Amino acid sequence: MDPGTLIRMHQHRNEEIVSWVPDGVMRHDDRQGNELVTDSEHLMVMNAGSGFWHAEETYGDDPPLRMLQIFVRPHSLNLEPNIQHGPIPDAAPDEWRYLFGPEDGDAPLYVRNDVHFYDCRLDPDATVTLPSRAGCVTYLYVFDGAVTVEDEPVGYTESALVPADSEVRVTATERSTVVAFCINPEAPITRQGTIGR
Repeated sequence: MDPGTLIRMHQHRNEEIVSWVPDGVMRHDDRQGNELVTDSEHLMVMNAGSGFWHAEETYGDDPPLRMLQIFVRPHSLNLEPNIQHGPIPDAAPDEWRYLFGPEDGDAPLYVRNDVHFYDCRLDPDATVTLPSRAGCVTYLYVFDGAVTVEDEPVGYTESALVPADSEVRVTATERSTVVAFCINPEAPITRQGTIGR
């Protein structure tokens, strides 16, 4: 979003919407009276459920915003709407940070399905092991920079899908920001979201 952009009030239904902002700010307003700022120190999850209205904005003096807005299909339709917004752990270089996962888990915020989300900032030539969970496939996305996944290059805005129960090395070929999703492919999903159909 360029500075001075307004996405007017609109509704989402039956999807979990995660706003991950590595730099800059995203300003949120909703019909519940929340005025929230999501930035590199805060994460937001809208559990839209049966319906949630919100708007998004950047002010004219805000920096240009590049972020991920992640849509997760919930396990059931018309769940109770909710919004979560809060601080997240400080990022440590060359370490995965666990940011959201299923309800009743140990992640800072939750979504209503079997999806786990991590981010990592890698220095050049640093190597980490890709997150994995039993029964899950792992989807890697390069937000900035470039890496190799084992020996396969994965560049800026490219992605890789890794089969379940694989131990895989990710090495930065330049300073990089990457995210990883551990997804249970057998989890029940809905297909009646505003976006996720």
